Amino acid sequence: MAFKLPNLFRSVFAEGAFTQAFLPSFAAARYKGAFSVHIFLRLFAAVLALSALAAIFSEPLTAVIAWGFDEATVKIAAPYVAAAFWYLDFVFLFSFLTALLHYRKSFAAPAFSTALLNIAMIAALLCARNEGKDTIVWYLTFGVLIGGALQLLLHIAALRGKRLGAMLFGGFKKKRDTQADTNRFYKAFFPVVFSGSAVHIAAFLDTLLASLFAAGSISYLYYANRVFQLPLALFAIAASMALFPAIAKAIKRGDQSGSIALLTKNFWLLLFLLSLSALGGAALSDGVVWLLFERGEFTRQDTIVSAGALAFYMIGLVPFGLSRLFALWLYSNHQQSLAAKNSAISLGFNALFSLALIAPMGIYGLALSGSLAGLILLFLNARSFGWQRVLGMIRAKMALALFAALALEALAIEGFKLAVDYRGFFG
Repeated sequence: MAFKLPNLFRSVFAEGAFTQAFLPSFAAARYKGAFSVHIFLRLFAAVLALSALAAIFSEPLTAVIAWGFDEATVKIAAPYVAAAFWYLDFVFLFSFLTALLHYRKSFAAPAFSTALLNIAMIAALLCARNEGKDTIVWYLTFGVLIGGALQLLLHIAALRGKRLGAMLFGGFKKKRDTQADTNRFYKAFFPVVFSGSAVHIAAFLDTLLASLFAAGSISYLYYANRVFQLPLALFAIAASMALFPAIAKAIKRGDQSGSIALLTKNFWLLLFLLSLSALGGAALSDGVVWLLFERGEFTRQDTIVSAGALAFYMIGLVPFGLSRLFALWLYSNHQQSLAAKNSAISLGFNALFSLALIAPMGIYGLALSGSLAGLILLFLNARSFGWQRVLGMIRAKMALALFAALALEALAIEGFKLAVDYRGFFG
C-alpha cells in the first residue's frame, strides 16, 4: 500500500503524460532553454513540497489511500508511506529528462529505466531474505528509492551527445520572457496528466475498494493488474510514446493526411497485437498466474482468485490501448481539455460500475468495472477523433476489421464463461 501512490505517479508521468503535455509547448517555445528551466524549477519545488507534506502527515494520508485499514494497520503502514513517497521526486526528475530525450527521438534510456527500478527492488528482497517482516519492507522501500536514483542517473547519462545539457545551462544563465509558453504548458498539463492516467486511476480506485475486503484482496488485484499492464506497456504505451512526436510534428506542419496515415497504421497493428494478448490472457489466465507467481507463500487458491481478476482485466486491454491512440490526436491538436473530459466521464462510470458490481462479484466486479470503463473511454475518444475518420480507417482494411470483430466476440464469450466459472453470479 505504501508504494501504491508513488507508483501511480510513476505510471502516469513515466508512461508519457508529462511528455505529452511538455513536448508541444517545448517545440513551440521561442526560448527553449529558459522555458525548460522555468517549468523544471516550478514543478520540482511543488513536488518537493508535496513529498515533505506526505512525510509530515503520513498517517492521515495512509488512512485516505487505504479506507479499509484499521487504526493499528494505518500506524504500521504510515512510516513506509512517508519513505516511499520520496520516490515521486525521482519520478519527476527523470520524466522531465524523458520529455527532452523524446524530442531528440531518443527512446532507449526511458524505455529501459523501469528495469533498473525492478532490479533494485529484487536485489533489496534478496538481501532481506532472512530478516523479519518489518525489516523486509524497509529493505524494499529503500530499494525503491535506490531504483529511482539509478533511473535518474541513466537519463543523465543519456543526455550526453544530445546537446540538451548546454541548452539547459543557457536557460539558467539567460533570463527570457517565456510567459506565453509557460501559460500554454500549464493549460495543457493537468488535463493531459488526468486523461493519460485513466487506467491507473481506475486500478487505484480498485485498490481503495479492495481494502474493504479480507486480507489479500489488494494483492490479488495488484498481481492481476501487473500482468494486464505488461501487454499494455509493451504495445500500446510503447507505440504511443514513439508515435506522439511524429504526429505532433506532422500536425504542426499542417500535414493532416500524413498524421492520420501514421495513426491508422498503428491502429491496426495495436488492434491485432492487443486482441491476441487479450484472448490469450483471458483464456490462459490460470496458467499465466501459475507460471509467474505460484510458489512459496503464493498458494493454489491465490492463483485461482488472481486468475479470475486477470481475466476480467483483459476484457479492457483493447479499449484502453486503442483509446490512447485517439487521445494522442487530441493532445497534438491542443484539445487536452476534451481528452480530460472524456477520462472524467469514464472514471465516473468506473466508480458506478464498481459500486454496482462489488456486491455480487467481489473483487472480480472491481476488475470488470475497469474494463467496462475502458470501453466507454474508447467510445468517447473515438467520437472526439471523428466517426468519419474512424470509418475511413476501418474501410481501409475490412479483413482486419472482421478479425477484430471475431476476436472481440470470442473475448466476450470467454468473459461470460469466466463469470460463471469464478463467481456463478448468473445462477
